[in-house]
Amino acid sequence: MPYVKIEVTREGVTREQKQILIKGVTDLISDTLNKDPQLTFVVIREYDLDDWGVAGEQVSVLREKGITAEKK
Repeated sequence: MPYVKIEVTREGVTREQKQILIKGVTDLISDTLNKDPQLTFVVIREYDLDDWGVAGEQVSVLREKGITAEKK
C-alpha cells in the first residue's frame, strides 16, 4: 500500500491542481511499481508561509523582501 506525502506552502494551490497531482502520482506509482491504484494513498499538506523556512528565514519574511527560494 503506497503512501505519498506532498508538502507545499499555502500559496493558492487550487483544488483542480491538487486533483492533477493526486491522479498523476497515483498513475506513476501504478505504472512504475504495478501497485493497485485503489490501495495508493496521496496526501497533500499545506503550510503557512510562517511555518516554512529556507536559508535560515521564514518564507513569509523572504516574500516580504521580494526574495524567492530560486533567487536566494
